[in-house]
Amino acid sequence: MFSGLIQELSPILSFKGGVLSLKSKHRPKIGESIAVNGACLTVVSLFKGGFSVQMSAHTQTQIALENYQAGQLVHVEPALRAGDRFDGHFVQGHIDGVGVVNQILKGTSQVEVGVKAPPSILELCIPKGSIAIDGVSLTLAGIHSDGFSLVIIPHTFNNTLFNAYKPGRRVNIESDMLVRAVAHFNKRQKSLSWSFYDGLVMGY
Repeated sequence: MFSGLIQELSPILSFKGGVLSLKSKHRPKIGESIAVNGACLTVVSLFKGGFSVQMSAHTQTQIALENYQAGQLVHVEPALRAGDRFDGHFVQGHIDGVGVVNQILKGTSQVEVGVKAPPSILELCIPKGSIAIDGVSLTLAGIHSDGFSLVIIPHTFNNTLFNAYKPGRRVNIESDMLVRAVAHFNKRQKSLSWSFYDGLVMGY
């Protein structure tokens, strides 16, 4: 489980045979979970100045794989530990799909970012709801017929890879896990009681 608050921007050293090697100050343990551009991956080896994570063939089909090439920077967040301060929102590291940045408007106190997304993602978006873009916890400012808009404060924009994004950049998207759960149960059953929803919310 993650919070969507990026700890480090790490350069990729190599990506071969499903093994992604990163230069990083973070020293995880083998077997730990690390979110890389929002995708939950498992640490399989350590070396001086970094670590390597394993990426399954399935994961490679679900993400914007072109953003995991040697020399590129990626967002890195270690998994939450019991007792950690919790900010952001609950992020699982399970990518729902890929969107495309189609607008970046910089203002004095905020940056508006538009993302084009497929219907399967948009049905999991709610006004003012949470969403993770390349692992960054953000709030949906608006939902449109073919995408959604985000409002990002300068601190977040300047301390993440968003400051280098340009229109056309593909990004990993993870919807809010609670919305995803409700949508799943709604598809399975024609009607659900309010007590069911209350129990689901309390469970989270």
